[in-house]
Amino acid sequence: QVKLVESGGGLVQPGGSLRLSCAASGFTFSGYPMNWYRQAPGKERELVATISARGDNSNYADSVKGRFTISRDNAKNTMYLQMNSLKPEDTAVYYCNTFLGVSNYWGQGTQVTVSS
Repeated sequence: QVKLVESGGGLVQPGGSLRLSCAASGFTFSGYPMNWYRQAPGKERELVATISARGDNSNYADSVKGRFTISRDNAKNTMYLQMNSLKPEDTAVYYCNTFLGVSNYWGQGTQVTVSS
């Protein structure tokens, strides 16, 4: 079955960096675009970044442009989110997501807290 497992979250000071990973299984990873979403307390889930199936095209929310980089390694069935210059407003649970034509799939999420 389809499985998405996020890792790499944690507590970081403002201005710091984290790299999130999403390990995928149960489908042909290299055939599908992938997404990172996040949800802060009391807010709706928002799209952070997307990457094409081959990894040659990506898009970002305005709030993270220039600070976050999405990437993927299709040989390892893994997607990444490099987050630099982190701000307190980046605090959220970050989710890995893909849509496989019929169903939407989500990981369990990883908490990122940016605080001094």
